[in-house]
Amino acid sequence: MDSISTKVGYGGNPMHKRSPGDFKLNPPSDGRQHKTLCDRAKVFTRAEATRLLKQGAAYGLVSDAMKGDWPKNIWAVAQNGEPVEAILENETQGIYHGYSMGDSDPMAASVRQRWSAATCR
Repeated sequence: MDSISTKVGYGGNPMHKRSPGDFKLNPPSDGRQHKTLCDRAKVFTRAEATRLLKQGAAYGLVSDAMKGDWPKNIWAVAQNGEPVEAILENETQGIYHGYSMGDSDPMAASVRQRWSAATCR
């Protein structure tokens, strides 16, 4: 997964943002009621979102489902302990957007556990 972690990029999606941060999206934010917001994870910069995406890939927290050369999903844990999920939005370039998983997501605990195990290596 190291090779994927060096190639993935973060695009962003205004539907998952209340605060526009420095993502330079158009529109800057358009948080939707039925979408989880990345604001919950306190990820407000593209640099932090990209770091989490690359770290998740390096730790192997990726889905088995692939689209082209890219895993459909990559998971990570934000600095505040919130599990986040990124989904592939551009399978030509390996660009993802992410969002908070929320406590009701059944995979959230597994992501926290795998992230913790990976950071203790």
